[in-house]
Amino acid sequence: MDNKPLDVLILAAGLGTRMRSDIAKVLHRLDGRPLINHVCRTAAALAPRKVYVVVGHQGDEVCEAVLTELEEEYVEFVWQREQLGTGDAVNSAREFLENEHSELLVLSGDVPMIRAETLAGLLRQHQSHRGKGAACTMLSVSLDEPSGYGRVIRDSAGLFERIVEQKDATAEELEVGEINSGIYCFETAKLYEALSKVSNHNAQGEFYLTDVPAVMREAGELVSIYKHGDNSEIEGINDRRQLAELERTLRRRTVNKLMMDFGVTVIDPHNTYVGGSVSVGRDTVIHPNVTLEGDTRIGDGCVIRSGTRIKDSRVGHGVEVLDNCLLDNAEVRNNCRIGPSAHLRPGAVLEEGARVGNFVEVKKSVLGRNSKANHLTYIGDARIGENTNIGAGTITCNYDGKNKHVTEIGDNVRIGSDTMLVAPVKVGDGSVTGAGTVVTKDIPPNSLVVGAPARVIRKIGSEDPEDIDEGD
Repeated sequence: MDNKPLDVLILAAGLGTRMRSDIAKVLHRLDGRPLINHVCRTAAALAPRKVYVVVGHQGDEVCEAVLTELEEEYVEFVWQREQLGTGDAVNSAREFLENEHSELLVLSGDVPMIRAETLAGLLRQHQSHRGKGAACTMLSVSLDEPSGYGRVIRDSAGLFERIVEQKDATAEELEVGEINSGIYCFETAKLYEALSKVSNHNAQGEFYLTDVPAVMREAGELVSIYKHGDNSEIEGINDRRQLAELERTLRRRTVNKLMMDFGVTVIDPHNTYVGGSVSVGRDTVIHPNVTLEGDTRIGDGCVIRSGTRIKDSRVGHGVEVLDNCLLDNAEVRNNCRIGPSAHLRPGAVLEEGARVGNFVEVKKSVLGRNSKANHLTYIGDARIGENTNIGAGTITCNYDGKNKHVTEIGDNVRIGSDTMLVAPVKVGDGSVTGAGTVVTKDIPPNSLVVGAPARVIRKIGSEDPEDIDEGD
């Protein structure tokens, strides 16, 4: 058998009028990613030689989305300047593909649930029939309610005869339950030969790709049908209701997998939102109304309380995240405690055993091992050592109106309530600031400072001062 290379053509030029949107349909998001990205990832799993993407509406934005999923060297963008039907979309790539001795897998950019395993089965059937001269293999499914889909019409021998679109179908043809998925594998050269014979004499006045298999059959070519058993994979997105339904389906699958395969306790699966790229460790408990999304990794034995959203973050083992917290591009080591109502912004790192309490915001900062900031505090562009306590109302004043500056706080430091640290500034190991102190200059180790601006009133030893309000 002739081993031909595989190319993929993804149709992604339409606006999608039923979405009632100014955004191209394939840019609407499912599981946090554009629809087109789901299709691109599935296509890439088949290791094709090249992926061709037909773009039109908001083409530049579609190209940008695709390139976040696929390497530029493997992608060719094809512009469909006027949307004159699926046949016209495929014809837009003629200059790239017409003379290729390859197999061409045609996918729709708005059918995100199709699995690579299903497409691999389609390709295997096409290749097994190719020795008999198969020019096309199409994927079909049967639906109880096929309204809106093109029907697959078979002849008396059960072989492919034609595809008829809903608007062009007779009453008898509308009773057929087998529908065309819009997914095909073609012998590339034969596809473009047949496409030249397709007309737009139909209710829509468009060039239908669905006419190509019938043209091939009339020319004596073999058209194979790969009938698939799972119709959920070929569901397209035509409106926002369908988008929401698919989102719900994906969430349900992901949560069920966490519970059944990874030993995660989900208190209320119907009100828990977990993205498909998220991983959660064994014996972690997720409470209702939690959102986990993006490239988030959560370790074993954690507790994530209600109202929390975690995005693109790393959370270690034994971490407790209390109610209504937001973690975005943060890193939390083992045995930390966060919240309630804490905000870890990008670049926040909590070392092992650190604690961040209610209404504390941490941005681009490291809070050291067993250190804590329990109340009403802003920590930005700071490096904080081990076993340090940050009192209530503390602010690292990191911005001077033009530039951001760093605050460095050492080990075993106690920062009193309402302290302001005007960066750039350093606080040495073992030092203490009194309540309401304004630190504008570096503080030596083991110093007690008070006032605005701060002044050293004495050196301190191993005994703790008793007159400092740390706001713990």
